[in-house]
Amino acid sequence: MKRRPFLKSTLAASALVLSGLFPFTLQAAETIKVGILHSLSGTMAISETSLKDMALMTIEEINANGGVMGKQLEPVVVDPASNWPLFAERARQLLTQDQVAVVFGCWTSVSRKSVLPVFEELNGLLFYPVQYEGEEMSPNVFYTGAAPNQQAIPAVEYLMSEDGGSAERFFLLGTDYVYPRTTNKILRNFLHSKGIPDSAIEEVYTPFGHADYQTIVANIKRFSAGGKTAVVSTINGDSNVPFYRELANQGLDATDVPVVAFSVGEEELRGIDTKPLVGHLSAWNYFQSVDSDVNEQFVANWQAYAQKRNLPNASTAVTNDPMEATYVGINMWAQAVEKAGSTEVDEVRKAMAGQTFQAPSGYTLKMDETNHHLHKPVMIGEVQGDGQFSVVWETDEPIRAQPWSPFIEGNDKKPDHPVKSH
Repeated sequence: MKRRPFLKSTLAASALVLSGLFPFTLQAAETIKVGILHSLSGTMAISETSLKDMALMTIEEINANGGVMGKQLEPVVVDPASNWPLFAERARQLLTQDQVAVVFGCWTSVSRKSVLPVFEELNGLLFYPVQYEGEEMSPNVFYTGAAPNQQAIPAVEYLMSEDGGSAERFFLLGTDYVYPRTTNKILRNFLHSKGIPDSAIEEVYTPFGHADYQTIVANIKRFSAGGKTAVVSTINGDSNVPFYRELANQGLDATDVPVVAFSVGEEELRGIDTKPLVGHLSAWNYFQSVDSDVNEQFVANWQAYAQKRNLPNASTAVTNDPMEATYVGINMWAQAVEKAGSTEVDEVRKAMAGQTFQAPSGYTLKMDETNHHLHKPVMIGEVQGDGQFSVVWETDEPIRAQPWSPFIEGNDKKPDHPVKSH
């Protein structure tokens, strides 16, 4: 009895769609939704907000050039608020409710590990733009940041070299979560392989948001009395600001004890008087100061976008490594979708293998055919008085990521979540 009215209403709705009078369904068909999953509040906002803005700029550029497969990209931005379980909830929301084709996001490894089961369960696709500790290769993640052999290990090798100060003692200082602890485990074993004993290695961790580094910096000064010392910093988020300020307060400069950081770039230095920090180091795969035509345009586009969108402190807008990795990742995904002729995850995954992109770093980057990691150059930059970095060392060419480390005791070179054959 009720079937005929139902059929009538269905046919009527179909007619509305075909006539263009039912815009919501039509709009959904004309756009491709992409998720942006970054902390815009909490302790990690200092680092992640700029990645959200870079993602929006990149999407705007792609749309201005015709979109992807003739469709405009529609960004869906969510804020997990530096709350690790909330990352998983927001990821599920993006994939199930918002129906996004891909997600660009996360910074800390704890946030990535929080969302990983969601992406694997729902066969979603995450592009992760930050350096990390390795030991992972998920079929549902493309890693556009550095693995340990593309950042941490070369940085320590540099510190041990004559150019880097011939360090023989190492103070490993980090935020208390998986990335610093695993990276420092790798580095400790690497240092052992170079003849550095445990007695010449100090390892200290502080919680997220930690602000009082007075005692720790005093301990660094005391530890450095035993010989040539370097600090390897895996501090993440807004804790970097009080740490560097305390270094300056206690007069610990780079000629005494150089600090090499793995999570401090141009963005984090914007809120600090960098003059007392001149000579301290960061290891990345890109710096704003890189001299290349592609980078000159990249920086100019970003600064113009910041002014146009009236972003906070737009007059001093800077680029950094994770921003470049975000830019590269979104463009590579767009290329892969065009190649696949589809946004379906399984098809895009296949099309990502071997994708290349001329990056602002001045190098042509390639997505590895088998391990979901980029081949990247390694650069070590020295802090300048204007908050920029002068590149003091870099590799001759991009190097292939080694997502697992031989310096993890008992490592059989089979990382978690190995990429499945396709």
